[in-house]
Amino acid sequence: MSGSDARWRRLGTRSLGDHRIFHLDEERYESERNTHVIDAVVLRSPDWVNVIALTPERACVMIRQFRFGTAAVHWEIPGGIIDPGESPLTAAVRELREETGYTAPRWTALGAVAPNPAIQSNRLHTFLAQDAVLAGGQELEPSEDIAVHLVAERELDGMLGSGAIDHALVAVAFHKLDLHRRGLL
Repeated sequence: MSGSDARWRRLGTRSLGDHRIFHLDEERYESERNTHVIDAVVLRSPDWVNVIALTPERACVMIRQFRFGTAAVHWEIPGGIIDPGESPLTAAVRELREETGYTAPRWTALGAVAPNPAIQSNRLHTFLAQDAVLAGGQELEPSEDIAVHLVAERELDGMLGSGAIDHALVAVAFHKLDLHRRGLL
């Protein structure tokens, strides 16, 4: 077994606290290769969804919202936490409607990624919503202040290249869309 294939055996878990959107644990692991023991911090969170919603006019339904981690406003796509008992697709449909007021008749799963496997346990599921239309108003949570913008699809590459879109999970969603269009998903 090479160093990159090393396996770790969990020896135990100690809760460090429940913080509303994630649970923080410290886990003790032992390497099966060299018997080193380490304590790792793990954020346990429900899985998430995000949605690339395209209108019939080929505009992308984008959002701008303040993010507390960076204390800045970011260009993003709609998304959020999958509620208990909810499928990823059901959550994606709900999040698009709640955050933007848009609905869509055609949905395609673009796959899932591990947002940060070094410290997080969850997955992010990305969906493409086609022929999205405005069907009502936003239904925002108290912690959300979201502005909805329609961005011409042809402008997205420039926004990614310039860094205007700098949220890593949004960037990977657009990469997934590109792979889908090239028949690689």
